[in-house]
Amino acid sequence: MTVRVILFCHSLRSDWNHGNAHFLRGVCVELQRRGHDVVAYEPADAWSAAQLARAEGTEALETYRSQYPTLHPRVYRAESLDLEDALDAADLVLVHEWNTPDLVRRIGRVRSRGAGFRLLFHDTHHRSSSSTEEIGSLDLSGFDGVLAFGDAIRERYDRHGWSRRTWTWHEAADISVFYPRSGPRDAGELVWIGNWGDEERSAELATYLLEPARALGLSGHVYGVRYPPAAIEAVSRSGLAYAGRVANQSVPPVFASHRVTVHVPRQPYAASILGVPTIRVFEALACGIPLVSAPWHDTEGLFVEGRDFLMARSGAEMQRHLRDVLSDGNYADALARHGRRTIIKRHTCAHRVDELLAIAQELGARTVREEVV
Repeated sequence: MTVRVILFCHSLRSDWNHGNAHFLRGVCVELQRRGHDVVAYEPADAWSAAQLARAEGTEALETYRSQYPTLHPRVYRAESLDLEDALDAADLVLVHEWNTPDLVRRIGRVRSRGAGFRLLFHDTHHRSSSSTEEIGSLDLSGFDGVLAFGDAIRERYDRHGWSRRTWTWHEAADISVFYPRSGPRDAGELVWIGNWGDEERSAELATYLLEPARALGLSGHVYGVRYPPAAIEAVSRSGLAYAGRVANQSVPPVFASHRVTVHVPRQPYAASILGVPTIRVFEALACGIPLVSAPWHDTEGLFVEGRDFLMARSGAEMQRHLRDVLSDGNYADALARHGRRTIIKRHTCAHRVDELLAIAQELGARTVREEVV
């Protein structure tokens, strides 16, 4: 039996400095593939969409359809959104944390008044640690629970009593898009895809990406947005080339044309939100490219360090790992194969949809219960 899932997100149309779009697109498509009815809502004034349109024109907001033709988010304005109509006949409603507190409260009130759907809040950010008052002030009283993308975040909700129930729901790779591509790896040796952002990892990027590339004389590219002139100059000094934004659906061929990639986590995740890698880790491993990471704590055992990816705990160790991968093709291939096998076994959007539907069943969502019986 079909499940009607309603998603309130920041944006599906734009992934400009908005990594949550990657995972949510994959989840929506996987639900559709199984025959479920998915309706996504995003605000007309979404910051990410506005930035993409400003940088590349409004037509750029349609480029995601090349890989996601079945996704048609309903773009709304808060002052005219009819929530009763939007939530009509819903079985499961997901509200991503990058929504306004007012919208969160309003949706919760609809549920509190006896609506039959199950309502979950989806948290994929470090604000539960870095902006505790901001998260604590959200009115989640009408929600059935919280989906947190790591145990450390889920435990904060439990500790502060912000939600009556919580589950860990990690991000994962959409393997209908992220899979190995054939062809020569002739665009360069090293590629890094990530945004400069808010100075949350500028020192780490120098230590674990730019300096090792310069010391080893590597060719390659850096992709992303929000790079100030000084950052672009630093990339150039390293010997790498700054290549600007790449739409997420176009990332797999970029990985395929390079020989190794690097993961550099933002400081809040490396220091206080332990066990939570960015979605780029899942996507890179799914694409079958060797990955070397700056330090983070895999407290939940998502991967096997040394077999799925390599961990560098200093700039010198990053240089050694990169040199080993680039000088030994068999070693690089074995690392890439093992990492992809782990993704296929444990970390795809299909796995996360299984988990989501099981949570909905646990909560008594009507059509899920009927479907599973």
